Amino acid sequence: MFKSIFLFFFMLLFSLANAAAGSADDEFLSARDAFRKGDAARLNLAAKRLEHHVLAPYLEYYKLLMRLKEASPSEVRGYIAANAGSYLADRLRADWLKMLGQQQKWALFLEEYPLLDGNDDAELSCFALQARMQRNDPGVFQEGRRKWLSGTESAAACRPVFEAMTAAGELKTEDVWSRIRLALELGNVSVARQAALDLPEAQKSGLREVEKVAENPQRFLDVGSAALQGRPERELAMFAIYRLARSQPMSALTYWDRIRTQFSPEEQRYVWGQMAFHAARKHDPIALQWFREAGDTPMNELQLTWRVRAALRIQDWQQVLSGIAAMPEEMQSQGAWRYWKARGLKSIGNKTAANAILAPLSLEHNFYGQLSLEELGAVVSNPASTYEPSEDEIREIREIRGIQRALALYRLDQRTEANREWLWSTRNFGDEQLLAAAELAKRNNWLDRAINTADKTRARHDFSLRYPAPHRDLMQAYAREHELDEAWIYGLIRQESRFVQHARSSVGASGLMQLMPATAKWIASRMGMKHFRQSLVNQIDTNISFGTYYLRYVLDTNDGQPVLATASYNAGPSRARRWKDEKALEGAIYTESIPFTETRGYVQKVMSNASYYANRFGRQIVPLRQRLGTIAGKDAKNDCQNPDERSPSCDP
Repeated sequence: MFKSIFLFFFMLLFSLANAAAGSADDEFLSARDAFRKGDAARLNLAAKRLEHHVLAPYLEYYKLLMRLKEASPSEVRGYIAANAGSYLADRLRADWLKMLGQQQKWALFLEEYPLLDGNDDAELSCFALQARMQRNDPGVFQEGRRKWLSGTESAAACRPVFEAMTAAGELKTEDVWSRIRLALELGNVSVARQAALDLPEAQKSGLREVEKVAENPQRFLDVGSAALQGRPERELAMFAIYRLARSQPMSALTYWDRIRTQFSPEEQRYVWGQMAFHAARKHDPIALQWFREAGDTPMNELQLTWRVRAALRIQDWQQVLSGIAAMPEEMQSQGAWRYWKARGLKSIGNKTAANAILAPLSLEHNFYGQLSLEELGAVVSNPASTYEPSEDEIREIREIRGIQRALALYRLDQRTEANREWLWSTRNFGDEQLLAAAELAKRNNWLDRAINTADKTRARHDFSLRYPAPHRDLMQAYAREHELDEAWIYGLIRQESRFVQHARSSVGASGLMQLMPATAKWIASRMGMKHFRQSLVNQIDTNISFGTYYLRYVLDTNDGQPVLATASYNAGPSRARRWKDEKALEGAIYTESIPFTETRGYVQKVMSNASYYANRFGRQIVPLRQRLGTIAGKDAKNDCQNPDERSPSCDP
């Protein structure tokens, strides 16, 4: 009897506590809404009621932000001191610094700016240059030049710096043309137009046609490239040539042959380099010849990488090695180019030098590390767990206020803020703390944070945290139904959504397997599903059912080749087939030469993930290089030509 009464009261107290927590959470969301609507009265009232809530610092931050222009430095500094070391304190300091920069209160700005921890904000760095100009700091113009010569959009706060550099004679007409070229190379036409305003009056008008050239370079070359004496006309013609080479390399060559004698040797080498880059991305064999024509013209990182990839496509290892040698040291140290340099050295018989590169690279737990280990003759396996955090260590992590705020925000489905709090709180963790934090995230069913946190360890690892396998029974059932490799499915989902059930991409893909609306509708029709609703795609069962069905489809339409199927899942079947060569290609080389940076990294990570998952599941180990296989040469078959079989991922 007594036991029953005790249990009743315990359950009653538990229910009341949950109801109170739910009410407080609802009030926090209401207060945040009040902040967004500028309702200071409602926000202040909620802040008083929630002064002991774990997210109370957010309400104080909102209150201060609403009146930041009127707030005294002591008030702002008071909040920062009360929340010292927190994400919110640093965020408020950044907000305050932007306001100080706008108000040109440079003395106060220079006092606070060095105290900012997350100080990679482009606008703030420009304000910092303005502030330093006021006290004539050396090196300001040098830093301003680096921003100028980026070819990307600059914060408006940098404009006064650029104007001061021009007035001081630090930015000359040739520097303006350099920025215009860099912007046009990147396709940033608006940046080029803005930079053109700094040209001498006689040259400004010549660039008025730049948007038309970008839209239809061939038309410009047909009618607008007759007079090429002036700098603006020549720059536009060069832009038109390599813009056309993006889609039609040989047509660009025809036009270039007609006019190139009107250009200086330096200009000709520059155009050859740009044409070569675009031809290489189109997998046109002419690319390497054009790179040779470019000679010693300076090349950007994209050009340097695609010169190597073009050589890989034809397995010209000497050109692979010379292309890597031409890269800056920082680029050469990247895993991709260390691996391919080692392969190149092995191909010319220098096995000792190759192994000296492969040995340290093989210790890295990633795509190139796995391939390096296999080159050394070893079998890739998941390292045994080298550290298991204690309950006390997990409790210590849970007691960190930033972690508590992150978990509270996650519970409220405020993922963006939750992720920022988590990243801030874990940014200086060692391996043991990272694993304890990853375990805590896993216990709270925050799998994407568990994965990302465990991924950061350097010496001690737990691959069960890096590669979780939720919904295993369901996954195995659909893997059997569609005769798919379970490890491959998990590898794909880990890359697609990190197992976030309601994940939604910027282009509208949804759920664990990130299905586009048109794809989901097409799958429902193929499966004979009646009364399909788009909301069903976020249901785990439906999402895995649809995703595995589509994965089987892209596998079948790519001759059972997982690399092609993975690329198809991300970029569309017709693209994956278009990227094939006339002859068979090693899977690793095909993957390295995928033109889309996102898809290239996606395929590498999915295939790498699959190897680790297979190991975790205790399956027979299939070397990564074997998983990548061989990509057969092109043939006439194209499933996208058949309307009855057409996938929504088939691109025009």
